[in-house]
Amino acid sequence: MSPRLRSLAWARPVAAFVLGSVSGGGFARAASADRPNILWLVSEDNVATTVGAYGDPLARTPSIDRIAAGGIVFDRCYSSSAVCAPTRSSIITGRYASSMGTQHMRSQRLLPEGVKFFPEFLRAAGYFTTNNAKTDYNTSSSWDGAWNENNKTAHWRHRAAGQPFFAVFNFEQSHESNLHTRAPLVTDPAKVRVPAYLPDTPTVRADIAQYYDCVARADVALGKILDQLAADGLAEDTIVFYYGDHGGAVSRSKRFLYENGTHPPLIAHFPKKYQHLAPAAPGSHVGELVNFVDLAPTVLSLAGVSLPAQFQGRAFAGPARTAAPEYTFSFRDRMDERYDLARAATDGRYRYIRNYYPSQPWGQHLEFLWRQASMSEWAGLYVAGKPNAAQRAFFEPKSVEELFDCASDPDNVRNLAADPSARPHLLRLRAALRGHLLAVRDTGFMPEPLMIAWAGGSSPAVVAADETRYPLARILDLLDTLQLSAQPDAKAVGAALRAPESMVCYWAAVVALGGGEDFEVAPLLADTEAVVRLAAAEAILRRGDDPKAWAVVAAELNHAAQAEGRLFAVNVVARIPRTPPQSIRAALAKLAVASAGAGAENYIARAAEALGSAVR
Repeated sequence: MSPRLRSLAWARPVAAFVLGSVSGGGFARAASADRPNILWLVSEDNVATTVGAYGDPLARTPSIDRIAAGGIVFDRCYSSSAVCAPTRSSIITGRYASSMGTQHMRSQRLLPEGVKFFPEFLRAAGYFTTNNAKTDYNTSSSWDGAWNENNKTAHWRHRAAGQPFFAVFNFEQSHESNLHTRAPLVTDPAKVRVPAYLPDTPTVRADIAQYYDCVARADVALGKILDQLAADGLAEDTIVFYYGDHGGAVSRSKRFLYENGTHPPLIAHFPKKYQHLAPAAPGSHVGELVNFVDLAPTVLSLAGVSLPAQFQGRAFAGPARTAAPEYTFSFRDRMDERYDLARAATDGRYRYIRNYYPSQPWGQHLEFLWRQASMSEWAGLYVAGKPNAAQRAFFEPKSVEELFDCASDPDNVRNLAADPSARPHLLRLRAALRGHLLAVRDTGFMPEPLMIAWAGGSSPAVVAADETRYPLARILDLLDTLQLSAQPDAKAVGAALRAPESMVCYWAAVVALGGGEDFEVAPLLADTEAVVRLAAAEAILRRGDDPKAWAVVAAELNHAAQAEGRLFAVNVVARIPRTPPQSIRAALAKLAVASAGAGAENYIARAAEALGSAVR
């Protein structure tokens, strides 16, 4: 840590630390001697590289830096996803959302039976728990038991005398929505670093500069909470965590499984009386792997609460601390209105990404993302053929596997998957990811509409545990066999297309999307499962017009039993490289109108309207 940062350590509120509370409220002024208070300060959409404690010279984050000056900076922290709600689902349960079926953005799947929001365990142990104020846990399960207070006025000051607290404060000033309109800039756009995947234009530089300004505003708001802690005389009784809820906000960061999307800051400050609970000395930079599924068990460990069996993460501090893993993992499924399925593994240096829908580019049109001036401009430049190869890749079909050396390539633009010298890293990360998917029974290989239908009124994790309905190992082996070779084996694809399991048929049809062999998918147009019928229709329609295939799509657009089924069908239309017939265009127009009243989060309306405008 630099001398500059050391000098900032909790400097601003020193007098308040000595003088204690001046507020006159009825709240307790100190925790009990053996149980620390725990404070979480969470900024939104904040990648580590825009925080001063991580070495960024342009960062203006004195409040965060003062936490780091006498605290611990985790250099290799990774979010379980690259977007807020699925990541928060993972944080609040200590489980990968992909193991529970809560990984699709703004979904409402139930948690598995017996899985609780971890603050419930703190409340049961006598802690006062508050959340100010974001929930966004991506589930319909109730979080009422988690919080004593859960609103914009929630505060540790409302607890009983002598009661320890766990308090969460969220800061939205750095959220991507703050880039949707241009604001006067403080950061000089000429001084920002433009990542290699973005075109170097004034618009891009302005968005990056504005993002720095947004992070600076979040830091100011965060500092006010630190000042309150000091003014209340609680700084020496409170372990403070600061983290960003996932990676950054500027184009090709949030929602994407690259470093900029999944490498947030994590800093922890342990006061002197609780140094024995810390994993390292004050002022340290720690290189061990940490994932956000580790936050819940770590908090319980620090509070002296026994860890429940539900956790898939590990405690990285406190008496329950265990050794760091060799790898950690992230997932990507439906992001807003567009479907995808990708998984990532990292050892902290090498990043491996496995793309299960390689024909779909990363850069599928997302209405909310496209509100950024840089994103809209970048897409237009791509259509005009102006970007270089690294900048074009975002809008083109993905490689089945991606491998990056993040030490030499932090922007993740040089894919080493085909490099013979990097093959040992590819193979070990590939194997590690497969082991993880099986260990957590990843639910992502059930397309969302089918997952919902099969789960019924229970958690999708129940279905994922049923090897008969969901033969996950067989699906993974099939996909590796068919997707990792230069050309899929025609006999293997044909056999999978005729398999009795719907999931095997579905993925065989997805493989058939790649073209090449004229795979016989037409019989699947009559399959009992809608997602299988749609996958077959897409494979056929990518080769040419077919009225029967279009009829399958139209049926789902008009009559799917669930919203996710209609959204899935809209996505199929978006991926077919030809103008749809009038019946499809009419169905899209109807969906856009019918869904328009459901609010800003209605993804069907967004997708149908964007697609309808493109084909009118």
